[in-house]
Amino acid sequence: MTDEPTLGEVVRRFEDRLTDVRDDIQQLGRRLDEKVDQKVYDLRHETLSTRVAALETVREKDAEKVAATRRWLIGAVIIPLVAVLMPVIILLIQGAST
Repeated sequence: MTDEPTLGEVVRRFEDRLTDVRDDIQQLGRRLDEKVDQKVYDLRHETLSTRVAALETVREKDAEKVAATRRWLIGAVIIPLVAVLMPVIILLIQGAST
């Protein structure tokens, strides 16, 4: 008989379990409130995919501009500079050898 709980102890244990269940239900409610709807998730994912595609396009255009700038630099600056300096260097080498 001593192993059996008293009626007051049974009520306390029951109230503790009821409080635990209420807390669990409140936590589930909070988690459900924080959950993102699938449609919203899909829209965000689609928007991000569009933005990434746009950024990749811009990056490719920038890479083309850099390549065009390099070609311009070589064609408009370096080659004429070499063309002007080569005769001067050749004349200096020939003049130093005479």
